[in-house]
Order: sequence, then C-alpha cells, then structure tokens
Amino acid sequence: MPITVFIADDHPLIRDGLRSLLVAHANIQIVGTAADGRTAVREVQRLQPDVVLMDITMPELNGIEATRQIVERCPSSKVIILSVHATVEHYYQAARAGAWGYLLKESAFEEVAAAIRTVHVGKRFVSTRIAEAFQTKLDASPIDSLSRREREILQLVAEGQSSAKIATLISISPKTVETYRSRLMQKLGLHGLCDMVKFAIRHGLTSVE
Repeated sequence: MPITVFIADDHPLIRDGLRSLLVAHANIQIVGTAADGRTAVREVQRLQPDVVLMDITMPELNGIEATRQIVERCPSSKVIILSVHATVEHYYQAARAGAWGYLLKESAFEEVAAAIRTVHVGKRFVSTRIAEAFQTKLDASPIDSLSRREREILQLVAEGQSSAKIATLISISPKTVETYRSRLMQKLGLHGLCDMVKFAIRHGLTSVE
C-alpha cells in the first residue's frame, strides 16, 4: 500500500511543488493539503495520513503547535517539519512537539521522499546540513514554561490579531484574552506588544513574513 501524505504550507507554490514532486513516486499518495495550522489539524484528524509535511510558520496556528495537536489526536500520523530556520531553538521546539523529521526548505525537494520513507518506518530524519550541528544537548527553552493556550495566544497577538478576533478564534471572552496577555508579559518579562512580537519571532512561534 502507498504511504499517504498530507501537505500543510501557507505558500501555494510550495504545496504545489511538493505535490508535483511526490506524485511521481508510486509508493507515495497525497491525500490532502492545507494553508493554515487549524485546517491542517482538522483535516489530519479526518484523513489520518501516514505522514504530515508541516510548514513551521503557518498562520493562526503555527506548525509547532499544530504538530503538538496532531501528535495528541492522531498518534499514528508522523509529522515532518518544513523550515527555513537552521537554528537549535527551532529544531528543539519541533522535537519537543513530537515531530519525527526536520527538513530545511532549501533542501526539502531533494530529501523529502527519503524523509517520508524514513519516518514511515519509525526512524527519525533530519536534513543533512544540520544533522551534525544538532547532536549536542539542547538547553530548555522559555517556551516550555508556557501552556498550550498561552503559546496559541502569544502567536495570535504577535500576528496582529485583536483581542476580539482572538476570542472568536479560540472561543473565549475578550476579557480572558487580555488576562492572558498580561500574564504572558509578566511571566516572560516582556514590556508591551513590540517585545511580544520579537519574542514570538525569536522562538519560532511566528515569522517576519
């Protein structure tokens, strides 16, 4: 039976490019795509693919948070993170979220088929260029001190969403969103929206795009 694959990336060219590349492999079948993290989680739950290719910087719900939710809800689906970031912080977050693979986008088209086959048989896969750099022990990240809801709200705040919009997206009250914002700034030692945005970018919750 073919390996079923789901592609989640907010760039249509990346989604289409990966699809075109992978359909040439007889043992790989693309079963769906998504352009944001929330849709990806929902569709993966519905389709139950063997492997998920997940962009790390997705709108509304980033790839790391989407991976955490997929691992919790669909443990049989193995996630491979697609990233432009060759940093210890981003790799650390992907590994902690439960990703089985970490591919740099610059080499993804050369390595993606091998990565899919590798994780499908229960082995880890990391892009060749960064494999050696990430063999050392990684220190704990300040992200680890945040709850899933706190990480989710921090990303949405950093993306410029209003408290009212955030409240609608995650089904809580605007007042509760404001409480979370204040708690986040206090917990992380941040002073205002600018600091929150910088923190979110630095720790891989969102991007500068």
